[in-house]
Amino acid sequence: MNLLSSASIFSFYTLISRILGYLRDILIAVFLGASVYADAFFVAFRLPNTFRRLFAEGVFNAAFIPSYTEANLKSEDESKKFADDVLNFLLIILLAIVFIAEIFTPALVYLIAPGFSTDPLKFDLAVNLTRLTFPFLFFVSLSSFFSGILNSKNKFAAAAAAPIILNIILILSLFVSYFFNLNFEFNLSFAVSIAGFIQLIFLVFVTKFYYKPTINFKINLNPKVKFFFKKLLPSIFSSGVTQINILIGTIIASFESGAVSYLYYADRVYQINLAIAGIAIGTVALPVLSNKIKSGDQFEINNIQNKSLELSLLLSIPAAFGLLIASIEIINALFGYGSFKEGDILLTAKALYFFGLGIPAFSLVKILSNFFFARDNTKTPFYISVIIVVVNVFISLSFFDSYGFVIIPIATSISAWFAVLMYFILLIKLKYFQSSLDFLKNCLKILISTLVMSVLLIFFLNIFEDKLIYSNNFKSIYLIMIVVVSAGAYLLIAKILGVFKIKNFKIN
Repeated sequence: MNLLSSASIFSFYTLISRILGYLRDILIAVFLGASVYADAFFVAFRLPNTFRRLFAEGVFNAAFIPSYTEANLKSEDESKKFADDVLNFLLIILLAIVFIAEIFTPALVYLIAPGFSTDPLKFDLAVNLTRLTFPFLFFVSLSSFFSGILNSKNKFAAAAAAPIILNIILILSLFVSYFFNLNFEFNLSFAVSIAGFIQLIFLVFVTKFYYKPTINFKINLNPKVKFFFKKLLPSIFSSGVTQINILIGTIIASFESGAVSYLYYADRVYQINLAIAGIAIGTVALPVLSNKIKSGDQFEINNIQNKSLELSLLLSIPAAFGLLIASIEIINALFGYGSFKEGDILLTAKALYFFGLGIPAFSLVKILSNFFFARDNTKTPFYISVIIVVVNVFISLSFFDSYGFVIIPIATSISAWFAVLMYFILLIKLKYFQSSLDFLKNCLKILISTLVMSVLLIFFLNIFEDKLIYSNNFKSIYLIMIVVVSAGAYLLIAKILGVFKIKNFKIN
């Protein structure tokens, strides 16, 4: 198995999904801008979308794959029974959660966006939209179960491609609303749940070649199932700590007009790198790392962990520098159209800049937490996550009055780097991780390649400054050209220095 090749497959479909997601958000920005209707939809979409990221982007896998792999090593019958028991328990719990949420939606919206309570129109709109989007949580959580089955078999393509369905359905909803003069926010909200259902059907169909579920709606809490759910709850919190911090940020930002939208658009931009440099690598490395830990192959354990970190830094460090240098140009090129005005661009870019400071940390947290999850240790990441959420909330609340919504991405980045520091200290103390000399050398080569790329990026941004202004309808084309050339130069330098080679990431 090659870590880079497998991550590339996952990343390819993820990249398509994110590109479609950008197109979706560009259309939302054009039609809704940073209006009351946009804020209400983003709040309604935030909770189910947070659960999508929590479950679909590695958290469910972190708890499920080690347990499923252990059962599968014994026999196929043992693994099927374990999977059936987990699925039936999930069905009952998720149905109950959705039912309760639909009844108490006003209270739920108040918790997510307490600032909306001062505006009855915005609050009522958010409540109605949340009732339409919330069933998505049920469908996406079940989809994550079937994705976990596929990933444990080292089949990553279908699970990575499934979110594409969501973006296609939402884009179609926007065009239908535009051409038939329908309500954008209500159609978007309804489309979210429809997309979740289609996504689930797709994954059930693909998974049937490896697993055929037996549904009986019976709860069988045997020791293995209890152990799995005992791991799942802390892993949800620890693996999804970045998303939890963003959700907390949304709550705090709801007190400032337009801030929810600014954070949402900035979040959409930096998430693409997190998906590739953190989630994709963590997802493909977890099954094989779990296997090597159970077989006691210490050499391969260290090899997989070092290569995972190296590949994550290879992708996240240049992305961070790119966002720090070109945050305004990126937001302008992606969203600078229609109802999204120049003032909105500057505020969103400011949020993106500070999110950019934390990009390597966001990705590393995903990788480092897996080193514990593969060892069936979910408590340590849980405790670390509690600490950094407290740090994030403390910084955000302490300085919100002074700095406004921009303190939210600052606090998120600071807390993420604090988490990385704690992870490394504990991994070394517990002797879970030992860095290799090659890893340290390659980190230096990554920094050199990034500096060359940064100089080139600044040069091209200055040369094409007049082509990247708000009024230029073709500014996105110029920015894409600049990014492609700069990224190409980075990869070329990295290859010359010997850090970007496919054979470097081969694992047994």
